[in-house]
Amino acid sequence: MAFDQLHRYLFNQGNVRGELVRLGDSFQTILDSYHYPPIVQQVLGELMAAASLLTATLKFEGDIAIQLQGEGALTYAVINGTHKQELRGVARWNEELEILPDSFDKLISKGVMVITITPAKGERYQGMVALDKPSLAECIESYFEQSEQLATKVILRTHLSKGASLACGMFLQVLPTSSAVTQIEDTAFEHLSQLTNTIKNDELFSLPAEEILHRLYHQEDVEVYPPTKVVFKCTCSKERSAGALVGIAKEELLDIVSQEGSIKMNCQYCHTEYNFDAIDIESIHAGTFNLPSAES
Repeated sequence: MAFDQLHRYLFNQGNVRGELVRLGDSFQTILDSYHYPPIVQQVLGELMAAASLLTATLKFEGDIAIQLQGEGALTYAVINGTHKQELRGVARWNEELEILPDSFDKLISKGVMVITITPAKGERYQGMVALDKPSLAECIESYFEQSEQLATKVILRTHLSKGASLACGMFLQVLPTSSAVTQIEDTAFEHLSQLTNTIKNDELFSLPAEEILHRLYHQEDVEVYPPTKVVFKCTCSKERSAGALVGIAKEELLDIVSQEGSIKMNCQYCHTEYNFDAIDIESIHAGTFNLPSAES
């Protein structure tokens, strides 16, 4: 049964688009990078599924970042996704706490969700909404209601299992071309939303995607598109890390190397460690190190 795939579909009569994403290895890779508590794992899974769903709505090359920040046990979480469905993410929490709250609404206080859309060409767009709903899914629905006035339904679920965790998401949205763009109680959308609400966790995590869609919408006129592969991919490299050292005085860097043996830089997403010795520092400041271009 295929996970790490995103399925897009269109309800022709209702003028509503839908998406289903199910993540396996791509989600587990993020969990393997650091020892996250179960509630933080759950948030990362929901956030990763949400990023995949929202990235699939892009009509251009670029990426989306969904970032949560606030006070409380969880202080920061972010998932970045590209138009190629390449995802990466990280979270930070108060590691001094022995017991974390067991629900999303208690995990973050005074929180906000920031969604940043960055086209490969064009202006960056950023929207923000308060994390004042009981779940992440409801916060994302609120974001679309406030920013785009589009009726939107989001379902986010996780199944945590040592070494084989799963995350799933479903997304319904009235198309902007519909006459019901600003009518949240649109009849067709509400009907499809109610059908989608009947999905059970065991169905999401155990049935083939095609069977899930058939069970939910077998009486609807649905056009299903070929699935898109979803992968974890980090863009870090030693060359990119070296770029961060260019603006630091060579003497200061060499002093660190003499004291500690090397300069260690750790990627916050995949936790890969890059080491720079004295020869590396000399070549970075001489301009002979292979630094990434501004476009990359």
